[in-house]
Amino acid sequence: MTVSHPLPAQRPPIVSARSPSARLALLAIGVLLLSLSSYVAIPMAPVPITMQTLAVTLVGALYGWRMGTVSVAVWLALGAAGLPVLADGGSGLQKFMGPTAGYLFAFPLAAALAGGLVQRGWDGGRLGLAFAAMLAATALCLLFGGAWLAVTIGWEKALMKGVAPFVPGGVIKSLAAALVLKVVHAHGYGRAPYGGADSA
Repeated sequence: MTVSHPLPAQRPPIVSARSPSARLALLAIGVLLLSLSSYVAIPMAPVPITMQTLAVTLVGALYGWRMGTVSVAVWLALGAAGLPVLADGGSGLQKFMGPTAGYLFAFPLAAALAGGLVQRGWDGGRLGLAFAAMLAATALCLLFGGAWLAVTIGWEKALMKGVAPFVPGGVIKSLAAALVLKVVHAHGYGRAPYGGADSA
């Protein structure tokens, strides 16, 4: 006889709002955080090192998969429209066709993954699981980014220039994000019982 183990019910987001104005405020804060993270950059070719993945995973983790994904999508849309909110103040549609496009397209998915896992209990109450969630979201960015880059420069160069240099930083940023979640959890946020839907 097989005993099934259903997935844990989804928790509400750690940070959420009910009123439209409060949601817009959260959205603005998320977009601002993502934009500021783009300016913390170490120039490298063809892909710079930034704090974007840390911001993306944290926004997803704190806002929940739905609001987190929307926040990242709005940020990217503003960048595509010409606002200097991407890496090193970059902007324009050309960024979504250049060597870093794979990472940009991966960011909404990474936010959704981070948010979804945290809402399933991979949160600051379990540091190991929180770290694994952030690391999985970061790895998703590297996977998409490396695959896109490989189309133009080949797999070997893509791994050497677009993936390998970012692994140590990705691990450190994932740990930093998990520690932020632990601090947030220790202060009483994100302890709502299971069963609520993403209210964002």
